[in-house]
Amino acid sequence: MFSGAQISLYPMTDDFVGVILGSLGALDPYRDRLRIETDDISTLVIGVPEVLFPAMRDLFVAAAGSGKHCVLSAAISRGCPGEPDDPICHTPQLAGPLAPLEERKAQALLAVENTPPTGPIVAAQFSLYTMGIDQHMDEIYGCIDFLKNSGVFEKSKNFCTKLRGDAGAIFATLHEAFVRFGPPNGHVTIDLTVSANSPTTL
Repeated sequence: MFSGAQISLYPMTDDFVGVILGSLGALDPYRDRLRIETDDISTLVIGVPEVLFPAMRDLFVAAAGSGKHCVLSAAISRGCPGEPDDPICHTPQLAGPLAPLEERKAQALLAVENTPPTGPIVAAQFSLYTMGIDQHMDEIYGCIDFLKNSGVFEKSKNFCTKLRGDAGAIFATLHEAFVRFGPPNGHVTIDLTVSANSPTTL
């Protein structure tokens, strides 16, 4: 299994360098469990989802703490058949057979309910893709049903779902969508945009 994300952080301020560099310390507690590679476009973060999503959350919360309008854009993937297996990505969370859909939805809701708040209210929109399976729409509809009961669902949009709420609950919801829907060893991707401190909430 290979799992990770290409992430880019965009602070809407003249001091964007200061906000970005000041936020990177939030990744320090995770560096021994993630492989992190940065170039001039994005940062590749490789590791298990249960580490990956908290790391993205903490990076974004740190940036949002600047009070400036900040956006995080991420392409998140697991199980891509074109990527090599990597021991740093091995997790029991993505092992074993595919459990019944209702059971997975209940587990996802419980995980989000038990997530402690982190403070900032953020908005997110994302699209989930479960690839290479005939029942992919069953998985997508199951995920949407979970999202509507997650406590952070705002609305459905063309091509994506919009969420709003505490950053802890938002990233927990994204994590559950990523690991609970689609086969455990299957190819699943998320296209994600998260925003905080926007001058408009429309």
